[in-house]
Amino acid sequence: MPALDLTPLEDAIAQLDEGLREADRIPESELMRDGVIQRFEYTHELALKFIRRALETAFGEAVDSMPYNDVLRTAAERGLVNDVEAWFDYRTARNKTSHTYDAQVAADVFRSARPFLEHVRFLLRRLHALNDKAAA
Repeated sequence: MPALDLTPLEDAIAQLDEGLREADRIPESELMRDGVIQRFEYTHELALKFIRRALETAFGEAVDSMPYNDVLRTAAERGLVNDVEAWFDYRTARNKTSHTYDAQVAADVFRSARPFLEHVRFLLRRLHALNDKAAA
């Protein structure tokens, strides 16, 4: 398996983390909240692409036609994600932001970003482990 270039995911995670820290510093800022939501959306989409790529390259899974939930279940079976139900919730939050804009929805999605950060960091560690295994 060729090593995956994880730099884009590492960068997205760092940006989400930075956004959350800034939002903690200025909790009343809607601009910070909205920035965190945007970074959450982007990082989520990028994480899914890396999950799909890892399942294809490292495990030989045919994921092109798999629905999102099946991709995540397979990722959990392969040890890429450690809480598949949480990832389902992140997808729901992600979808809410693209279909409507409402202050309560924004607040709900914003609250999803912090636990998502820990879950996507777990994914990144697992992807690094796959890269290490491929290099050995």
